[in-house]
Amino acid sequence: QVQLVESGGGLVQAGGSLRLSCVASGIGFSINAMGWYRQAPGKQREWVAVIINGGTTNYADSVKGRFTISRENAKSTVYLQMNSLKPEDTAVYYCNADVRLLLQQTSRNYWGQGTQVTVSS
Repeated sequence: QVQLVESGGGLVQAGGSLRLSCVASGIGFSINAMGWYRQAPGKQREWVAVIINGGTTNYADSVKGRFTISRENAKSTVYLQMNSLKPEDTAVYYCNADVRLLLQQTSRNYWGQGTQVTVSS
């Protein structure tokens, strides 16, 4: 099994910055892709950004130019640098990983527990 643990959320004023981190841990796995989703109160969970093996990244239009996703392969860690934050970015942010389980020779999807980001106006 694989566990994802996020950190770095908090309260920030509009225009400020935060960096989220997500560490994947476990035995016998490799990561195909890691990404971030978010869920605001009363809304559905939405995709934010993804980074695929090889370093290809993609972003939701709502965060493009403000957020940057990066990955530190040696530490199985993905980051989300969030700049120019807006009140509408307020949400619980979830880490997601598409993982190859080496022993089972199958791929599975995992979620972290979420970290709260609150942007005040």
